[in-house]
Amino acid sequence: MATLTLAEAEQILAAAKAKILGWGVGMSVSVVDARGDLIAMFRVDGALWRTALVSRGKAAAAAAFGRPSGDLADNAVIRSLTTIEGGHFVPGKGALPVFKDGQMVGAVGGSGGTAEQDEEAALTGIQAAGLSATA
Repeated sequence: MATLTLAEAEQILAAAKAKILGWGVGMSVSVVDARGDLIAMFRVDGALWRTALVSRGKAAAAAAFGRPSGDLADNAVIRSLTTIEGGHFVPGKGALPVFKDGQMVGAVGGSGGTAEQDEEAALTGIQAAGLSATA
């Protein structure tokens, strides 16, 4: 069974951080495993406190369903699960699943930029680590 390693998570974060710093946007990025448990995250200087929680929640949602978190936004079942899970899932655009050798191994979520920036930062990190956002 493939897993997302700490070394890969650190590669993802380094590339995402470089992208974000280039934009000059206060963001956070979280990397979670396939279960949605946090592996690593960062919050750039000046990012709002809530961006860390939201980035993790988006990543957990993407990991739970193996789909971009934005695909989950208008789904009543997902909203119900968000309530049941105490708000740990954030079904809004900004997180992507991570695939290794065709197997979903985790997810990356961003928060603090536009929804497009959040997702682009996640994708930049995933690709820099030699991984994919699709199976």
